[in-house]
Formats: sequence, C-alpha cells, structure tokens
Amino acid sequence: MIISASRRTDIPALYTEWFMNRIRAGWCQVPNPLNLNQISYVSLRPEDVDAIVFWSKNPTPIIKHLRELDERGFRYYFQFSLNDYPKYFEPGIPNLEERIETFRRISSHLGQRRVVWRYDPIIISNRTPIGYHEDRFQRIAEALKDFTTRVMVSLVDYYQKTNRGLFMLEKSGVRFDRKAANSGSICSLLKELADVAAYNRMGIFTCAEERDFSKFGVPPGRCVDGELLNELWSLHGHNKKDPSQRAACLCVISKDIGINDTCIHGCPYCYSTRNITLARRRYSEHSPNSPVIWGHVRELSESERAHQFRVKLL
Repeated sequence: MIISASRRTDIPALYTEWFMNRIRAGWCQVPNPLNLNQISYVSLRPEDVDAIVFWSKNPTPIIKHLRELDERGFRYYFQFSLNDYPKYFEPGIPNLEERIETFRRISSHLGQRRVVWRYDPIIISNRTPIGYHEDRFQRIAEALKDFTTRVMVSLVDYYQKTNRGLFMLEKSGVRFDRKAANSGSICSLLKELADVAAYNRMGIFTCAEERDFSKFGVPPGRCVDGELLNELWSLHGHNKKDPSQRAACLCVISKDIGINDTCIHGCPYCYSTRNITLARRRYSEHSPNSPVIWGHVRELSESERAHQFRVKLL
C-alpha cells in the first residue's frame, strides 16, 4: 500500500506531530471525504506500507523526524510545491529563500530523486503573465540544480470552488486568463520551461493535464509514481491507475490520510480548502493525539483492536 500524505492538506507543514504519533502507533483513521461519518482504519506499520508520498509547500517541521522514519524502515519521497507568487496568492507560507533552503536540506538527506519539485499551479493573470513564469521558473531551477532530477508542472483548474476563492482577488484588480490552457502562448511557455529544466538536468512532466504537451517537451507524468518506486526501491506491482482521481491523473493507487478543509495556508486557488474559516476552525480543534486529523473517532473492531495491540507490543 502507498500512503499519500496528503493531497487534501499539508501534513508535513501543519500536522507533523499528529503524523509522527500515528506512525509510532502504527495506524490512523481517515474519514471518507464524501461522508465524514464514514471512518476507515489505515495501517501505518512499516510492513504494510510500501512507500509514503508527502505533498507539501513547507515541509520544514518534518525534517527533524526523517531519521526516525528511516530507522523505522519507511520508504518515502516528497512532492514539494515551490512557486514564487505574490503574497496574496500564497499568504500562509514562508518566503522563497526559506523554502529553497528547506528543499536543499531534504534533498541533502534523501538524495535528488526523492524530492520532486512542483511548479504548480501555473496561474496566468495580469499580475503573473507568461514572462513572469519564465523568469521565476528559471531562477528556482537554478537554485535547485543538483538538488532534484524532476519537476512537475500543471495549469490551474478553474473549478467552481476555485473561482469562489479567486473572486476577491478579481475585485481588487487581478484578471485571470481562464483560457490560457488552450492558447499558443502556454505552449511557448512550456517549451521554454522544458529547455530550462533540461539545462539544469531535470526531467519535466505535466500533472493531470487533459491536453498532451509532449511535442513541446513536457510529457504527461505521475506524482504517485510506480515506476519511480521501482527505480528507488525495486518495488514492483504498482502500475494501476488510481480510479478515485481525475481521468487525466495518471497516479497509481494510493491511500490518502488527509482531510479537506484543514489546510490554513490560505491559497485562494486551492482545490482542497473551499472555506478558509472552516479550515482554521478545524485546525484549532485538531488534537495531535487523536487517531484522526480532525473529526469523529471510530471505535475499532475486535480484529482492529488486536492489530493495534500487536503494534503496541512491537
């Protein structure tokens, strides 16, 4: 089983204490995102977890625990989102220099292939036009040279919940190009990004894009990647597309242990946080000692209690 930690919230940045407590316990509970009262039990025992994929904009808090994860026998890698946007796009994260330093620290511990750079999402607007991305991508790529071998890129999707988050920015004068994905300029941009990535010895791939940009040097990629797991640790058999993800997503099957509306970074384009007020309330109600990030705790079945007991004896 592959554990995704997490597409739904930033566990390394905000819930590291909870995560490590659950790692030590050997299990956690996860609500169904469509029915929070339906709770599932997820084993976090090293023998049950093939690998962990961390997703984060600021994984600094988890750095001090990497050695413990190594000693417990876990295999893991990071999907590290690193953009250089105006503060009103990403209000709750540290400045770029701090995040680049965090990226380098993790890479120095794990190696280049286990920290994937995400230049994601690409937002084309009057404040962040094509030239803005060409400049920022090149600067970040040069800073991450020798610290990663792969970069994932994707264009922002203007879902209804995304548009709600961007509405206030539009009222303040930000104009978004909602048709950028089908424009010739985006093809030129991706070709430029591919050239920059190649110069800095990085492979570049798209994430869950319906349009294939392979002829511009950016083929479709996987974030939860069975081929990468095989390359890193000779883990075979992870090749089935995750049916719970979007049709354009090529990720293999994983179990996500996060909960929507629990990230407090405040990024207005976020797909997983629809209501920042709700997210802040849930964050304040969170207990690092609970089996679940937020919400109800389900009583374990007899077999699950036995499993938990065995974990405690280890």
